[in-house]
Amino acid sequence: MLDRRALLAGVASLALTLSACGLESDASEAGSGSDAEGATVGVAMPTRASDRWLTDGKSVVSNLKTKGYKAKLVYGDDDPKAQVAQIEKLIEQGVSALIIAAIDNRSLNGVLKKAADAKIPVIAYDRLILGTKNVDYYVSFDNEMVGRMQAHYIIEKLGLEDGKKGPFTIELFAGSPDDNNTKYFFAGSMALLQPFLDDKQLVVPSGQTELDKITTLRWDGPTAEKRMSGILAKYGTQQLDAVLSPYDGISRGVLAALHSNGYGTAGRPLPVVTGQDAELESVKSIIAGQQAQTVYKDVRRLADAAVTVVDDILNDRIPWVDNSVGYKNGVKAVPAVLLQPTSVDKTNYDVLIKDDYFTEDELK
Repeated sequence: MLDRRALLAGVASLALTLSACGLESDASEAGSGSDAEGATVGVAMPTRASDRWLTDGKSVVSNLKTKGYKAKLVYGDDDPKAQVAQIEKLIEQGVSALIIAAIDNRSLNGVLKKAADAKIPVIAYDRLILGTKNVDYYVSFDNEMVGRMQAHYIIEKLGLEDGKKGPFTIELFAGSPDDNNTKYFFAGSMALLQPFLDDKQLVVPSGQTELDKITTLRWDGPTAEKRMSGILAKYGTQQLDAVLSPYDGISRGVLAALHSNGYGTAGRPLPVVTGQDAELESVKSIIAGQQAQTVYKDVRRLADAAVTVVDDILNDRIPWVDNSVGYKNGVKAVPAVLLQPTSVDKTNYDVLIKDDYFTEDELK
């Protein structure tokens, strides 16, 4: 079998030439018959505080098992130092590959150097790992498209392209400053919203429009609730028409602040509040007419894509990528596999049932 690090270096070069882009569980061997049959893959997920990441972890392990691998799954519980220690232990245990959803995308340089020295390939899962050459592939959704879907929903619901001049009020929220996806979501949203801000059809009464002013550390709902409450305290009788929220947990925090400030009545309807990840609680909120929209990313497909990349690497095949030049981590362009998301609101949430993502009973 070839030296996999040498193979990956060659693959990256070829792609650039050809392209325009604390819990452990063991999955038992399933007998795929591949050259790497029975190898163990380390899976490091960021938190158990979100249903989304619990689903990711379960799905990655299940897909690894189906392809004949074992898995060691760990959760960092939003502690970057704990995640580094967990990955270090996985390396010491001799895993054949690592799938990592980083908590802090700049904290892993040292431990990934150890992975490289041990010739362990690294797949960045949904969050691009920055500042190191020792990340081999990135598997995610098209994150700028997520932001565009959220912005388009606001534009459509406010009728901004239908001649409704406003001005309409909007407040902007962004994800965690240590998550590289945050800038992609924001860039996608602002590509559509900025023209309406420029011509004053949309106004931000708080004045907080720069990315570094609107981030939400660790994507934390209570943090978003506190910020939204502070903004609303200065509104007086002014009505808020829309909130750009990048993630369902942040959306729920925003909605809690809105309800505490008298929104959600006939006289003071809720603004349009976007979201992401189609978390169960937020989908129920959409059905109930509270949160307006979410972006559905079927993480089971993401897990399958990540495991396919691992399987290709461990069997000395060149993984398929969608973009080998566009996702730069400060040191290199990381070859990326990108999946397409779906915008979901009250009119089409049944797609989640059709996809067996949720059952009808779960959404009651």
